[in-house]
Amino acid sequence: MKHSRFILLLAPILLTISSTTILKAQFTPESIPPDEQCVARWQAARFGMFIHWGPVSLRGTEIGWSRGREVPIEEYDRLYQQFNPTRFNADEWVLLAKEAGMKYMIITSKHHDGFCIYDSQYTDYDIMSTPFHRDILRELSDACRRHGLAFGTYYSVLDWYHPDYSLGSPGGKTAKPNPDMDSYEQYLLNQTREIAKKYGPLWTFWFDGHWEEPWPVERGWRLFQHCRNLDPHIMVNNRVSKPWPVKTGSPVSSGDYDTPEQRIGTFNNTRPWETCMTLCTQWAWKPDDRMKSLKQCLQTLIRTVGGDGNLLFNVGPMPDGRIEPRQAERLREMGQWLHRNGESIYGTRGGPYKPGNWGVATHKGNIIYLHVLSWSGETINLPPIPKIIQTASLFPDETPVHFAQTHNGIALTVPKSKQSEIDTIIAVKLDGPATQIDPVQIPSLSLAFGKPAVSSNSFMNQPAYGPDKAFDDDNSTRWATDVGTHSAWLAVDLGGSFPITRAIIKEAFPGRVKKYRLEYKKSENEESWNVFHEGTTLGENAMISFKPVVVRHVRLHILEAVEGPTIWEFQLLRSTKANR
Repeated sequence: MKHSRFILLLAPILLTISSTTILKAQFTPESIPPDEQCVARWQAARFGMFIHWGPVSLRGTEIGWSRGREVPIEEYDRLYQQFNPTRFNADEWVLLAKEAGMKYMIITSKHHDGFCIYDSQYTDYDIMSTPFHRDILRELSDACRRHGLAFGTYYSVLDWYHPDYSLGSPGGKTAKPNPDMDSYEQYLLNQTREIAKKYGPLWTFWFDGHWEEPWPVERGWRLFQHCRNLDPHIMVNNRVSKPWPVKTGSPVSSGDYDTPEQRIGTFNNTRPWETCMTLCTQWAWKPDDRMKSLKQCLQTLIRTVGGDGNLLFNVGPMPDGRIEPRQAERLREMGQWLHRNGESIYGTRGGPYKPGNWGVATHKGNIIYLHVLSWSGETINLPPIPKIIQTASLFPDETPVHFAQTHNGIALTVPKSKQSEIDTIIAVKLDGPATQIDPVQIPSLSLAFGKPAVSSNSFMNQPAYGPDKAFDDDNSTRWATDVGTHSAWLAVDLGGSFPITRAIIKEAFPGRVKKYRLEYKKSENEESWNVFHEGTTLGENAMISFKPVVVRHVRLHILEAVEGPTIWEFQLLRSTKANR
């Protein structure tokens, strides 16, 4: 019989001195240094599989968040009694990840709902109490070792099920009657030690839930140090804690790497980061969930690595233990592309050219890999770099690419017949290491870049989703509107009158916009808007051409949308001669 809650209350007495004193210790960022070799190995991998799974897959609703919302709490908490994924095969999962070109795997050992997908001695609410009665973490960690894949675990620091944790479902919005956060913290330390010792060495501890008030910064940094003590080589993500407060300057980020969610991170080659994103729309399995196209999947990976980040790509297995066949096939398609082109991804660093609408760059040694994701003509023009180009060729077939390098910049030409719809890779060999080149920003050709913008609505009035984000040439930021918004507008002031002939609009969630207009005013004093283009759907990369029109103010007027419109980028261009 496992520990009951009453025995768990005695757990601190049973721990070693080093374990008990950690609850009273204070730590600073300097006391928790990263292992630089581990960081380098982590960055070189670039692509991993994220797995959100548990009894909730029986309902097809979101893990943790649907407890007390779509699924009544009592029903949700009994789902484990029916959970019997008899078609689960750890080797099949791991081999699929390898076929996809992934180098590591991370699974939810415990999500916000408190259910443990492994055999824990500290709770009965775990996989061994299900009809399945097999330790999933044990089987997966062993399979990863057999097949040469790194293995790590997700662990939620919040727990809406555990009686000692302060808040409960739905969504951490209810207070529990008799919480004891010190006791809960000890429970958490016990479980993370248990995971590290039973299933390690781990690639990473991927924490979540640090935002709730019951988890103040002191507890988070104690947990960070606890992980370092368990294994000095383990990577720990930033969600272990809120940032460390300092009296002067900016707060110090926790963990070894940042974790932008459901978006591509901004270019950063000084602090490691990893985008976590779903293959479909939901983290846990959902029947008939909308799945990303192969182009979306690959360009997400390419843009992430070009920004110097890793991609942790999520699948939610089905209740029977299989990864949904259509999702598995999409991952295999990604792996086929990586089999041919992986040299331009694995072991590279982002840059030296910063990401733009044209694409991204990666580099390794004295080679820059230009990943051109969007062409406008046959020539790409780039700013100068302090190295001499020796050769340029298409990768991987080594077809020579015509190039011209001057003090003013670089021009590379690829015939349309040689351009790829997903990614045209140009390998540029230099006379010295590309790492010696400081990051280079490619000037925007959009007349709207950085200009004042306004909108009818921004998601929860948060600046992170303001109208200016659609005009910053950054595919990791977006203008977004509130849930339930079915019409909205986004406008920009160019600061003067200019002739335009094209617009590029990138919808973050293709298919939401069903009817729109492009409208303009010629001058500052003009009162009414004039329509110069009308359309229906936009999609992930709408290239809109029209007769020349002189404008100062331009407005994207979304007349119909099935859900809150959200736009990555809205560019206004003069002509088609140049491409960036």
